[in-house]
Amino acid sequence: MGFLMERAIELPGAESFCSTAALSLNLTCRRFHLNYHFRALRVVSVPPFAESITEGDIVWKKAVGDHVNPDEVVAEIETDKTSVPVHAPCAGIIKELLVDDGGKVVAGQEVLKIEEGTVAAAAAAPSASTTSSSSPPPSPSPPKASMVETTVADKKESPTSLQPPATKVPTQTKLTQAVPSTGERGEQRVKMSRMRLRIAQRLKDAQNTCAMLTTFNEIDMTNMIELRRRYKDAFEKRHGIKLGIMSTFAKASAVALQDQPVVNAVIDGGDIIYRDYIDISIAVATPKGLVVPVLHNVEKMSYYDIEHEIIELGKRARDGTLAVEDMDGGTFTISNGGVYGSLFGTPIINPPQSAILGMYGVFDRPVAKDGQVVVRPMMYVALTYDHRLIDGREAVTFLRKIKQFVEDPRTFFLQI
Repeated sequence: MGFLMERAIELPGAESFCSTAALSLNLTCRRFHLNYHFRALRVVSVPPFAESITEGDIVWKKAVGDHVNPDEVVAEIETDKTSVPVHAPCAGIIKELLVDDGGKVVAGQEVLKIEEGTVAAAAAAPSASTTSSSSPPPSPSPPKASMVETTVADKKESPTSLQPPATKVPTQTKLTQAVPSTGERGEQRVKMSRMRLRIAQRLKDAQNTCAMLTTFNEIDMTNMIELRRRYKDAFEKRHGIKLGIMSTFAKASAVALQDQPVVNAVIDGGDIIYRDYIDISIAVATPKGLVVPVLHNVEKMSYYDIEHEIIELGKRARDGTLAVEDMDGGTFTISNGGVYGSLFGTPIINPPQSAILGMYGVFDRPVAKDGQVVVRPMMYVALTYDHRLIDGREAVTFLRKIKQFVEDPRTFFLQI
């Protein structure tokens, strides 16, 4: 056997053949190593929260084995005030979810691992069989330093394990449904979202803390409707947005709050804090619950400023992209139940504020004007206030100021 091996080595071209084979094998291994090296893991963490938020519940939008693109939303963190999206930092495959669906997370916590690249890209490296045996192929280029520095190599996984795990996990909270024997009557038990729980807690705290009382008035909307009819086209042509009624009520509220500053104040222990600024929260209903983005310094805003800001905040609220900063602060709240056809109601104070204005539907009703019964478009308005701080006189005067402004906006310009 030793003679045969020795004779084989002495054959013409044997040395060249062995060298080529060894180089090809070495090159293949190096290519495989580089290919494996590029398939690194990126660990994704929870983005920073606002100062007023400490934790949230994670809701997965993707599952293990799913392909993701850069900046694609893979999860949402439901907090007390809003939802914070978690984006994929790169293209790749989700390898592992580090937190169960619905689990509590804090800012900076690692929540998932993404394997960079795709299976197709990983398998696209040329094989050794395509390499010519007559001439050695060129040496591969080393990996770029930036790619190595910004990724975390997966050293635990075997290099031969190229396929992602096929196991899926639920991408949303499951519903527990009781199915009766008749198939006609059923029940569903759904876990309350963190935002819904927080809303319930805040509203109950308001009832337990404030001495809430509601006073009502009614507003003849004839002049307001005529004002919009006459100037809506010119307003839209100049500013590119429609003239609504919220800007009028926001401006009227700012005037009334300046006239009755105690409604804009708040109790702090044994003190009363009076504000010389007016930040109005606008209640917006979303599929996930009620949110109250804030218009800051309304006393300095124009009709256009108010309408534009309301449109932008409302859009972000419905899209679920409101930042916590959009809802911070607020000295007074306006809730418009009229958009749903409500006749009137008693709104609940948005703590720690001291009052809230409720607007309701505009309906034609018979009213007495100058001794005659006429039909006018009328709106009920309600002011719920904290009676510990605000007396009935201030509350009634506040609503009368709102009524005066809306029924005859000229009083604002004349400052009467």
